[in-house]
Amino acid sequence: MDTILSWLFSSEEQELYILNCMAYLMNFMAAFTFVSLFFHKVPYGRYASSKYGFPVNVKFAWFVQELPSLLLPLCLVFWTSSSKTSLLPNQLLIAMFLCHYVQRALIFPFLIRGGKATPFLSFALAFVFCIYNGYMQVRYLSHYAEYPADWVTSPRFITGSALWLVGWLMNLHSDHILRNLRKPGETGYKIPRGGMFEYVSGANFLGEITEWAGFALAGHSAHSSAFSIFTAVVLANRAVAHHK
Repeated sequence: MDTILSWLFSSEEQELYILNCMAYLMNFMAAFTFVSLFFHKVPYGRYASSKYGFPVNVKFAWFVQELPSLLLPLCLVFWTSSSKTSLLPNQLLIAMFLCHYVQRALIFPFLIRGGKATPFLSFALAFVFCIYNGYMQVRYLSHYAEYPADWVTSPRFITGSALWLVGWLMNLHSDHILRNLRKPGETGYKIPRGGMFEYVSGANFLGEITEWAGFALAGHSAHSSAFSIFTAVVLANRAVAHHK
């Protein structure tokens, strides 16, 4: 892995510059996506359409598209000279990221009941995004991010970590409710009840938005902030569409 990175980048300074540019580009993508979603819904799930490519089995799509956000970070942590992974703040932030994607790539897809096939374009874009974001987040944390010695006891880290945990648990619980909406043999959509669904229409989306907002607060970097903003733009739009 180090050989590949040294071939791609002439120096650590150049790689860090590219990582920073990737964060700024993600903010630009968030702004572009925000505007485009006024005219088009994100085409997967109930909004899937054949005009975005041939259908891909929903379990296969979720498993494959999310896997790079797990495998690539693991490679970066264990198969490169990741000089910052011995530091506690970096370890905890990487653990937050990996914890989400262990569940999202290895558990969530195999619990899906039914579900519409995913158009190929949506599947392909999600796959590319997970490579992009997985590299950006974990390469920065494992090799470049520097935090004060007392960072894990700072109000910013504690508050961010608590938000991440609340969001993660909210997302898990909401997904559980959604999976169990229909009795065996039933089809169609139902309005979910229970948990945070008593307060918002898209509790699963709110959970993930909260999760990555907490991660951004705890990580305090352009990279984590860009991911949080992009997530909020896409999922808030989807939540509004579901509510309507």
